[in-house]
Amino acid sequence: MAILDRVRTARARALAQPGPEPGVAVVVTTIASPTPALRRTASLAAAAGWRLVVVGDRKTPADFRLSGARYLDIGAQAGAGWRLAVALPLDHYSRKNIGYLEAIAGGAPVVAETDDDNAPYDTFFAPAREVAAARVVRERGWVNVYRLFTDRPVWPRGFPLDRVREAPPAPGDALERVRCPIQQGLADGDPDVDAVYRLVVGEPVTFERRPPVALAPGALCPTNSQNTLWWPDAFPLLYLPSHCSFRMTDIWRGLVAARIAAEQGWHVLFRTSTVHQDRNEHDFVRDFAQEVDGYLRNAGIVEVLEATPLPATVPDALAACYGALVEAGVLPAAELGLVERWLADLADAERRAAHG
Repeated sequence: MAILDRVRTARARALAQPGPEPGVAVVVTTIASPTPALRRTASLAAAAGWRLVVVGDRKTPADFRLSGARYLDIGAQAGAGWRLAVALPLDHYSRKNIGYLEAIAGGAPVVAETDDDNAPYDTFFAPAREVAAARVVRERGWVNVYRLFTDRPVWPRGFPLDRVREAPPAPGDALERVRCPIQQGLADGDPDVDAVYRLVVGEPVTFERRPPVALAPGALCPTNSQNTLWWPDAFPLLYLPSHCSFRMTDIWRGLVAARIAAEQGWHVLFRTSTVHQDRNEHDFVRDFAQEVDGYLRNAGIVEVLEATPLPATVPDALAACYGALVEAGVLPAAELGLVERWLADLADAERRAAHG
């Protein structure tokens, strides 16, 4: 009951306050020395009373230091007592899961995440509420939310290529207050687009400052780990799968999260850019190769998830979704062991937070 009590208390605080209270945790993973963007994140987080958790990997420099951040190298991750830490692959973005657990164990009322090449605007740290005022899209199916914030031909990573020319359904004109425990911010400059966009179009984007858009249950747009806020009821859905490519782990996580959010009656919110991405150097063809599974399988993954009956609780629903993806051959059976460890660690993290 302590876990459920903490979730209810955190949610009540979030609803009662004008925005996230001090102690919001920002989680980042890096394999580089502190970038200018990451230094700015650390500085502004400290000024806002937020905590910054940085997760390293084998390639992260051994002398990594960043004032205002809690840095977890591989040794610190293994020594933190998480079952997942010794089972996650090295050299994979999914090690960010350890940062989520540390943030939750530290009592974070909200988990924010970004990347080390995203320079936050001041608005990244502005008040946000789980119950938000937004324009609502109620039409079921895929929605290219990027086109609701710009007239440019651009689409998010993970969006089906055969639908990128389709105009998105228009949201309602009136702002409605809806519950959104998962909220995705956009990024100016080099936003989170796929390798096809970068290879064929390759133009920078500045999104217009328009009111937020909330997707009602059944409406779907990929979410990513670039600029996202998570409230306590959605904490189980933070889990990043390991047995898939770097370029699909957060996208497939987002498809699972959207399915469970719809079952819970939640909306998923998108807001205009609160960061500017000066993207780290990438090989676009290599990115394309790592995205092929998504181009070919994302629509089918959605069909599998929609056909899967879900238990009432979010953790059980998470296990059911990954079980369905394993049965469908999308992921190997080894992923289920990591999901089991994640859920056990999450329960431990909630207990640690409850006991201060």
